[in-house]
Amino acid sequence: MNRLNVARPDAPGHDELVPSRYALKVGDIDVMVISDGVLPIPPATLATNAAKTDLTAWLDDMFLPHELLDWPLNVAVVRSGGRTILIDSGLGAEFPGFPRAGQLAMRLDAAGIDPASVTDVLLTHLHMDHIGGLLVDGLRGRLRPDLRVHLATAEAEFWEAPDFSRTAMPAPVPEVLRTTASRFLDVYRSQLRTFEKEYEVAPGVTICRTGGHTPGHSIVRLESGGDRLTFAGDAVFQCGFDKPEWHNGFEHDPEESTRVRIGLLKELAASGEQLVATHLPFPSVCHVARAGNAYRFVPAVWDY
Repeated sequence: MNRLNVARPDAPGHDELVPSRYALKVGDIDVMVISDGVLPIPPATLATNAAKTDLTAWLDDMFLPHELLDWPLNVAVVRSGGRTILIDSGLGAEFPGFPRAGQLAMRLDAAGIDPASVTDVLLTHLHMDHIGGLLVDGLRGRLRPDLRVHLATAEAEFWEAPDFSRTAMPAPVPEVLRTTASRFLDVYRSQLRTFEKEYEVAPGVTICRTGGHTPGHSIVRLESGGDRLTFAGDAVFQCGFDKPEWHNGFEHDPEESTRVRIGLLKELAASGEQLVATHLPFPSVCHVARAGNAYRFVPAVWDY
């Protein structure tokens, strides 16, 4: 896989000291991973079923703080078969308590990607940090009227009356998730294109329902010319490689999430394909390797 520069020479200048986009190719498919920023999260949310001493030891091994973590938010833009596809949309700008997130609109501009060129949006699920960007005027008002938004049927149905009984989220997060998802469905209902198990949106670009994290949680598979990459959404977190049995507080079905995570990591370790996930450190592009009964996160070498 080689780096691809897809920015326009006339793109507006947004000079940032820290890189916020990374381009690569999967065969003939163009991919750009874009950081929507970071938001703070208590480490305990990563491991609600782990002993505090085990979590502390993991944090120390990873040189991470014990109080608050910077939770990365990654989205992707994919071009295949004449279609420009946005995978998730980040947090948006309607949540003032998270000022370091919600950067997608600015960073699309910096990358020279006109929101009006986006033909399709693939949503891994309807948590607010995946759909918020589509609700703010800085992006929503610039999207084409015939935009197609692809979402698992089970996900749309779940958020009509969501069940948070098995999650471990601090207040007021559940209510914010509920109201944001409800508003999103109201705004985009006429543009939704739902699917049951999987749907090929463009050549080599397929969205597949996994369930677990939410009932309709989905991943996106890219395949072209013998190359493969999976955008895993919230199926895999940073601690999920060496501690795949740990439950995340945002998982609506923790046991099923664990089954999905282990199955996906096992598959990716065997295939050798690349992985991108929403909450892995930017640009998130990595391989999965076996490590005894668990796995290792192997970052891809940046291709400048």
